[in-house]
Amino acid sequence: MRLVIQRVSKASVTVDGIATGSIGIGLMILCGIENTDSVEDIRWLVPKVTQMRLFSDTEGKMNLSLKDIAGGLLVVSQFTLHGSTKKGNRPSFIRAARPEQAMPLYEQFIHALEMDTGKPVQRGIFGADMKVSLINDGPVTIVIDSRARE
Repeated sequence: MRLVIQRVSKASVTVDGIATGSIGIGLMILCGIENTDSVEDIRWLVPKVTQMRLFSDTEGKMNLSLKDIAGGLLVVSQFTLHGSTKKGNRPSFIRAARPEQAMPLYEQFIHALEMDTGKPVQRGIFGADMKVSLINDGPVTIVIDSRARE
């Protein structure tokens, strides 16, 4: 799984003009699922996401986690994170999981985040044409790939 994590002061996602999820201070996560991903990737990623120190303490240092600040989470599926531009000018998405594999893992990822934080996770609609709006705070953007484990 590949995640693009952005620290935000607010974020929202709409589908056909209807808001499907919104948060204030927290993390906006774009989630791409690869055809080799499994529940093991979720188990590795969830504590990374919820315990990563991306928020400022009273001294302005990034020492606080999402859990420390009781921040919100907005997760949006995005298969294009696995686009390969190795050949030509048209990205290939061959490594991205097909919907029948990706959708259950996406739902399991969200459920695991909810269990870890004890809070509902806001979301987009899997496979829909979504409009995402956010104010990146910092800006702080982190990319995590469960294959690289770094």
